[in-house]
Amino acid sequence: MVDRVLDWAGVREAPSVLDVGCGIGGSSRHIARRFESDKVRGITLSPKQAARANELSREQGLGDRLRFEVADALEQPFEDGAFDLVWSLESGEHMPDKRRFLGELARVAAPGGRIIVVTWCHRVLEAGEEALRPDEQKLLDDICEAYYLPRWASVADYVEIAEGLGLEDVRTADWSREVSPFWGAVIRTALSWEGVRGLFGAGWKTIKGALVMPLMARGLQKGTIKFNLLTATKPQASS
Repeated sequence: MVDRVLDWAGVREAPSVLDVGCGIGGSSRHIARRFESDKVRGITLSPKQAARANELSREQGLGDRLRFEVADALEQPFEDGAFDLVWSLESGEHMPDKRRFLGELARVAAPGGRIIVVTWCHRVLEAGEEALRPDEQKLLDDICEAYYLPRWASVADYVEIAEGLGLEDVRTADWSREVSPFWGAVIRTALSWEGVRGLFGAGWKTIKGALVMPLMARGLQKGTIKFNLLTATKPQASS
């Protein structure tokens, strides 16, 4: 999927990359290899994820170019304009302040640099609607409680923020249909004997999250939940 997103966004080169919400660095390593990037940085709130990402990168011979650290996506430790590509895959839904989140992505992007956000959203409100229907909001509230997520946003909300920040070439896509088989596959795996044994070994929080997976599948099926992409470029510095 990483390659498809990069192709959709029109990324042709990426000398310097920031992965916001990097996990254990899988996307970062893939992007670094594809574009032979000189500098790749990743940030996560998890010390264990950062340590494992650095370990895997060293094992794969990428340790001199890739570095992962613990940092807050809403207050990043990087200079303005530091990265040609700023990438965030399935992290936006965890951000309590979407405006500040996009603002930080824009701040650290180099002039002319590209920003890509891939995130779960709720559907765009129709004309005359002021909020989601009560049943839709209840569905999202239950998911948020299980996964410790803040309030959801629509892709239209992200576009409004991006344009308000002065970003250019703002484009979006809805890949909900493409990812819809994912949750069914996850549920089937969780209900297998190995999956059930692993869940009980992981503890109540993981079990609680697994029990809510059918709600994600239902939300996608009903059209309440969307898997959206957003890309934009930071304006070139005025001469």
